[in-house]
Amino acid sequence: MTNVYLTIDTEYSFALAHGPCPADRAENFARSIACITPRGPAGITHKLDLLAWYGQRAVFFVDPMPALVWGVAAIEDVLSPILRAGQDIQLHCHTEWLDLAPPESPLAGLSGRNLKDFSFEDQCRILEFARDMLVAAGAPKPVAFRAGNYGANRDTLRALREIGLSYDSSHTPGIVGGESALDLRSTDTQPLIYEGMVEVPVSCVGDIRGGLRHAQVTALSLREMRAALRHARDSGIASFVIVSHSFELINRRSLAVNRVVRHRFEGLCRSLRDLRGVNSADFTNTPPVRTVRREEMPAAAPADPVTIGLRYSEQAVSNTLYGAL
Repeated sequence: MTNVYLTIDTEYSFALAHGPCPADRAENFARSIACITPRGPAGITHKLDLLAWYGQRAVFFVDPMPALVWGVAAIEDVLSPILRAGQDIQLHCHTEWLDLAPPESPLAGLSGRNLKDFSFEDQCRILEFARDMLVAAGAPKPVAFRAGNYGANRDTLRALREIGLSYDSSHTPGIVGGESALDLRSTDTQPLIYEGMVEVPVSCVGDIRGGLRHAQVTALSLREMRAALRHARDSGIASFVIVSHSFELINRRSLAVNRVVRHRFEGLCRSLRDLRGVNSADFTNTPPVRTVRREEMPAAAPADPVTIGLRYSEQAVSNTLYGAL
C-alpha cells in the first residue's frame, strides 16, 4: 500500500498584506483562503467539499504567523472549516510576517525571509510561537511541519525536535536551486531519519534532460500524477507527497477560477479513490512509519516525453486563459 499525503499549504498572502495598497484581513482571507469568485468559492471550503465527496484525507499545513498582525481570530477563521471537516492540521510558517509585527510582539525585532536565515535559538522562538498560535486557534498539537518557501536548514529540524515535533516536509528534491538548505540530495526522495526527525520529502517525477519535476498540482498534469501514483504503488514505494495551496485554483488578481488546475485537483481526488493499492493518508493517523536508508532510495517515476509535451501544452493554455497565480 502506498500512502499518499495530499498536503495543502494554507496561508494568507504576505504580498497582499504589505504591498503599496495593502489588503485588509477580510480581503486577504477572501482572496487567499476562501478564494471567493463570481462563480463561488474555490478555496479551502471547495477543496474540503471535494475531499468529502471522494472520501479522501488531506493534510492542511496552516501558517499562523499572520496572528502577529491580526490576532488569533485570523487563524481561527482558517481552521474552523478544516476542523469541522475532520481533516488533518499541521504547522506551516512564513517568517516574512515578522516584518509586520508590532513593537509589543514577543518576536519584535526579528526579520528574515526564511527560517534558515535565523539562528537555532531564534528558530526555536519563532516555531514555538507559531505552534502556540496554531493550538490557541483550536488545532490539535501539531506533529509535522513545512517551512514557508521550503526555506529550512538543519537548525530548523533541530528546533522542531526541540519543541516536540516529529516530521518535517521541507525537502524538495524536484526543485533545483530552491530555498531549502537542508543539505539533502536530489536522490533523497523517501522518508529518512535526519537530525533526529523523520524528513518526508515532497515527491517528484522524471522530467526532460534527466531532471526532476516536483509533485505539485500546478506543476504536473493529472496524467502525470496518475502515472506517478501507479509507479509508486507498483514499485512498493511507501510514501508519496503532493503539494497544493489554499489559493491555487484561482487567479488572485482577476478572481477567475483556473479550470485547468481545478480539473487536476478534482481528478486527483477521484484517482486516489479509484486506484487500488493507494491510500490517502495524514500525519496524525497514518504517519510515515517506514524510513529508507539513503543507499536504498527508489528512483522517481521515469520521464515520458509524450506526457511531458502534453503538460507543456496544458500549461500554456492555463497561463494564457488564467494567468499566473
